[in-house]
Amino acid sequence: MKQVQVYHIDAFTDVSFGGNPAGVIPNAENLKVEEMQKIANELNLPESAFLLPSSHPNADFKVRYFTPLEEINFCGHATVGLSWLLGTKYNWLDKAEQVVFETNAGLIPVKWIKENNQLIGVSMTQIKPKVKEIEIDKGSIAQLLGIQASDLDERHPIKLSNTGNWHLLVPVKSREAIDHAEPQLKKLGSLNREHNISTTHLFTFDTDGEFDIYTRDFAPGIGIDEDPVTGAANGALAGYLFLEGFLPKNQTSQLKIGQGHAIGRPGTLYITITPKNNEPIIEVAGSAVITIEGKINLL
Repeated sequence: MKQVQVYHIDAFTDVSFGGNPAGVIPNAENLKVEEMQKIANELNLPESAFLLPSSHPNADFKVRYFTPLEEINFCGHATVGLSWLLGTKYNWLDKAEQVVFETNAGLIPVKWIKENNQLIGVSMTQIKPKVKEIEIDKGSIAQLLGIQASDLDERHPIKLSNTGNWHLLVPVKSREAIDHAEPQLKKLGSLNREHNISTTHLFTFDTDGEFDIYTRDFAPGIGIDEDPVTGAANGALAGYLFLEGFLPKNQTSQLKIGQGHAIGRPGTLYITITPKNNEPIIEVAGSAVITIEGKINLL
């Protein structure tokens, strides 16, 4: 019987049962791809990260990410959870200033955020963002999301954005409308698969000053009805805001984003957007909590 060490880590929160839960498997080098997928399905968390050796000269490890349904190129909150584990349980905080992961999307460096020599957060630099158009009827997408067409914020275009996976970004006028959204998940999943979209990401600037942006994320096309707090989608959102001219291109911007409140898993992301050669460098930061650790038996 083969036993595999697994962790359940809540990311983008500093309390248990908040933020976004990820499965983290730190010693996955002897696992077959089919076993990784079965473990992700068994854990039944939005995503699970499997840590492997890397042959890339500039990477410390390779990471593969799986939803309960399929492998995906990149996952932000699972990267935060994995980095937190390495920085605490595996002493990487004392070994180096950062850790670099090879992913299917590219190299992802993660820096430690320390206070009094204690880890208080991690900050990952995502790959260069890109944005593209999507032909979609606004009334139809509003209906699929279970909101009114009048709830859509016409000041910002509905577009696709990517810092590792494609996300459909939908601007909404109010947090109330986002919180009351009731998507037609089966139809939304079909739409996302048709356009090779990982998630549909609703966002608003209506936050009563608690955050800069408030978001909610649905991913039925990859086996996740709702992803509580999404590092990848919010990183893509930051890239969209920069590339579409909603953030200044001559100075660094910082965003505090809230997500997960509508489903009782509140989380907070801190995003820094730094212009370099007219392109944004997107850093997504947050903390994490290890909530469960144990072993899975593979017979």
